[in-house]
This record gives sequence, structure tokens and C-alpha cells, in this order.
Amino acid sequence: MKISIITATYNSEATIADTINSVLNQDYSDIEYLVIDGGSSDGTLDIVKANAPRFDGKLRWVSESDRGIYDAMNKGIRMATGGIIGILNSDDYYTSNDVLSTYAKAFKTSKVDAVYGDIHFIREGQPHKIARYYSSKIFRPALLRFGFMPAHPSFYVRRSVYEQAGFYSLDYKIGADFEMMVRLFKKHRISYKYIQKDMVTMRMGGASTSGVGSHKLLLKEDARACRENGIYSNTFLIALKYFYKIFEFRI
Repeated sequence: MKISIITATYNSEATIADTINSVLNQDYSDIEYLVIDGGSSDGTLDIVKANAPRFDGKLRWVSESDRGIYDAMNKGIRMATGGIIGILNSDDYYTSNDVLSTYAKAFKTSKVDAVYGDIHFIREGQPHKIARYYSSKIFRPALLRFGFMPAHPSFYVRRSVYEQAGFYSLDYKIGADFEMMVRLFKKHRISYKYIQKDMVTMRMGGASTSGVGSHKLLLKEDARACRENGIYSNTFLIALKYFYKIFEFRI
């Protein structure tokens, strides 16, 4: 069962090596690695090209201008030939070397459409200290109206699901991952399995978590995603999740 891993990059030279190495260190070999670059002007592509031989033909990359990270993800999905597709951001990396084999086993032993787990965040200069632990354990589709979703970097789905449900919406600036979740769970009623395992390490400061302005925009886009997919919600209901999220942070 081939797993396609998609990494969208743009001027990611500071972090992409960690991402690439975490893929190479996986104990599951039936993969393809797709790097979708948005036309980087730094050394990102040099790092990708230097590591390409280590993948023995399993890495493909493209570099061209795009409309942002969701456009890049869509390009990767279109290029993917694996039966399972996952997204690994260019400043993230797998927490352990058995992440992909864990996904493969879960998909092989069940007929579910999607598998997801947990992730954790780290701060700059503290790679071994968990700053925030995002568990997907409590997720249920009924919680979408409150803005809850499985941790997106841990969300792996069968390619056939994307073929049926479509791609990430480019009408959203930072909330297209949530809109995709709402569409899949609400409109397409996908089946799913949660695995209690820390799958991905993320660096603090992503586009959807940086600053008050991004949080305001995310609230609006999450409420809109619910509304456009037939779920009643509003920014107040979505904002309630932040009271829960406080307990994810580690002192």
C-alpha cells in the first residue's frame, strides 16, 4: 500500500532538511514523496535536490508560482499515485520513525476512509520540550460546529476520497483545511479511525495560529465553512473551543 506524502514549500531552507530527514528515517518504504515548491528564492530547492538521490526515485518535485499553500496541496494530490495521501508541512517533521508504518497497518486492517492521531508543538530552540499537545481523541463530527477537527497534519486519507470529494478550496485564506474536514465528515460521511499516537512535531507560529488577526479570520472562515456545508454555527460557538485549547499548553 503506497503512501504519498505531500510537502508544500516556499523559502523553507531553514526547516526543510528536518522534514526530509524525518521522511527518510521512516521504517515504511512503500512511499512517494512529493515536494511542491511555490518558486522559492532561497536554498530550499538546493536542499531538495541534494537529498533526492537518497529516495531512490521515490521523490518528485516541482517549483512554480502558485496561489498559496492550499493550491500547492491540491497540486500534490493531483500528482499523487499512492492509495493513501498525507500532508507534511515544510516546517514539521514526523515525531518517530514508525509513523507511516502505523498508518499503513491501520488502513490495511480496516476499511476506513481516514486515519488520524495526535501532534505536538515545540518552540524555537526547545526541540525536545513539548509546548502544546494537540490530541484528536475527543473529536466527533458533532463537534465541527464548535471548530473542533482532527489535527490536520495527522490526517491521512484514501486518494479515492479526494477524487470523490474534491480539493482544498482556494476561497479560504487560512481555513481551507477545516472546510475540507467539514466537507468530508458532514457531506461525504467518511469513516475514520483515531490512533492514540503522537504523529507529527510542529513548530509554533503557523499561518493560522500567529497573532490576533489570524485568529479572527480563522473564526470567520470556520463559521463560514460550517454554514456552507450545512452545519449551524457562528463565530461565538467556534470561539468556545479556545477555552478547551488552553489546557493543551504545557508550562
